[in-house]
Amino acid sequence: MPLISLSQASLAFGHVALLDRVDLQLDAGERVALIGRNGSGKSSLLSALAGDTTLDDGSIWRQPGLRLAYVPQESRFDEGGTVFEAVVAGMGEAARLLTEWHAVSHRMAGPAIDHDSLLEQLERLQHELEALGAWSAASQAERAIERVGLDGDAQVETLSGGQKKRLALARALASEPQVLLLDEPTNHLDLAAIEWLEELLLGGNLSLLFVTHDRRFLDRLATRIVELDRGILRSFPGSYAEYQRRKTEMLHDEALQNAKSDKFLAQEETWIRKGIEARRTRNEGRVLRLKALRRERAARREQLGSARLSIDAGDKSGQLVAELTDVNKAFGNTQVVRDFSARILRGDRIGLIGPNGAGKTTLLRLILGELAPDSGTVRLGTRVQVAYFDQFRAALDPEATLADVISPGSEYVEINNERKHVIGYLGDFLFPPSRARSSVKTLSGGERNRLLLARLFARPANVLVLDEPTNDLDIETLELLEELLQDYQGTIFLVSHDRTFLDNVVTQTIAAEGDGFWKEYAGGYEDWRRCRKEAMEKDKTAPARTVAPRADAKPAGNKLTWKEQRELETLPDRIAALETDQKQLAEQLGDPELHARQPAEAARIASCIEINETELLTLLERWATLESRTGS
Repeated sequence: MPLISLSQASLAFGHVALLDRVDLQLDAGERVALIGRNGSGKSSLLSALAGDTTLDDGSIWRQPGLRLAYVPQESRFDEGGTVFEAVVAGMGEAARLLTEWHAVSHRMAGPAIDHDSLLEQLERLQHELEALGAWSAASQAERAIERVGLDGDAQVETLSGGQKKRLALARALASEPQVLLLDEPTNHLDLAAIEWLEELLLGGNLSLLFVTHDRRFLDRLATRIVELDRGILRSFPGSYAEYQRRKTEMLHDEALQNAKSDKFLAQEETWIRKGIEARRTRNEGRVLRLKALRRERAARREQLGSARLSIDAGDKSGQLVAELTDVNKAFGNTQVVRDFSARILRGDRIGLIGPNGAGKTTLLRLILGELAPDSGTVRLGTRVQVAYFDQFRAALDPEATLADVISPGSEYVEINNERKHVIGYLGDFLFPPSRARSSVKTLSGGERNRLLLARLFARPANVLVLDEPTNDLDIETLELLEELLQDYQGTIFLVSHDRTFLDNVVTQTIAAEGDGFWKEYAGGYEDWRRCRKEAMEKDKTAPARTVAPRADAKPAGNKLTWKEQRELETLPDRIAALETDQKQLAEQLGDPELHARQPAEAARIASCIEINETELLTLLERWATLESRTGS
């Protein structure tokens, strides 16, 4: 017997049908992932199932007495209250009594002045809660708060974005639901919190219907995938990989069928234009069939196109982007960065991993020279052009139009030396021409992220700083963005909680180790996780005794890291290439006619020789330093 069923449901936004007479059923024990393009209606469907939105047509049936909880993308809480008060706020008449009971019980636990009076209040509240049949709700609320790792007495306004997401989950879990509806539950959570949530949901006796763009989260939890595509729901049992295979086959078959129908329609249109033969009574059935074909073609909703992403990497930066040596940074008594050293080279794609509040943004600002260290040195490379993707979208003026955001004061943008009209450019990011003059405030979360990407890629940059670029993007756009970044020739700094995205994009990871320490690892998230696991196992099995070092042993800190070893291997080729460039430039500059014919070009070549000479000396010095540490 189903827990929830949707029958012939219809819901439209303007003239676009989000749900077109669809059916859906959720059974006990199922964990169903709802996927689809941004704006396809996934959130609207969850809201309708939760009872927050009314369908235009059709019906929703829920099992009598069903306990259902819904966590939207952005949950709202009354400011000025505690976590406990926020959790019980949705419990109707019992909310006031539970809040008062919680406050009195805490006063009882402290140095109470009037213990007897407090005891009387507590007994009265217990009787009133029992009369409402809500006494167990207090323990349910406290148990839910404990499960999500929050302090029930903490003030809501002091919570971070990730903690507020945990609070929303606690409020939903406090009702001990049989069905949990989750809309992008991983947004604002760090990697540790996402893995905690996965274990919580896998271990609970819950039926789930959830929307997510996190492919790792989807793969771990989903027992079935339901796709919302052009108003229609299609169910795919099994994994996301199986869904992708079957979806590719379906789109291929659909394209063939549409092509066949269009060809037949074109033949019938040619026939009808012959005139007299088409109007004969004996051909009336054929005319009626043609009219039906026309209606069918007009009603067809074509598959949405894919975003066409491209980025202008601009002029190459110098080989060295940044070098940090023994950098320290603290805010008050909190040490955010401690004794950190790193060398960032052109083309590195670096992921930053750490819990919320660990200092990822601070470390980025130190690397890019935007924040001075308390001690240590930061050396920046040459010709560095930086573009930022803002996690909180603070740079978007809500009253500005989409066209003004992309190209203020001009109707054209220049991408890779190609001039393009701003409306066509917005079309590459799936914004139709009619939306170009719309204001930013009309956009959904996913559309705002697409607009930020469009603005980011409209400016040449050889260093990209991407702070949570995956939030609210649909999976297809995520995969296109991955491909773009994999082919990007500049340097990337990526902060993301999307584990699959990190693995597919970055070449090395800088991870928070606690107490201000940061460490660099080769590879992406899974490589970092494996290294951490191996280190923990090694610590467990390591002998307790201390072995005295040999007199001729090198200090452990003198050993080359993986990245330094890779750098050492590439240095000879880079030095040789620079020497070749220098020789060619010297030959050009040695042409006496060049100075007479093209003095500006001669000055440019002389400048290049000077820049190359500086870089060559730096590389030679670096090669000698690394080579001396190999012991060869």
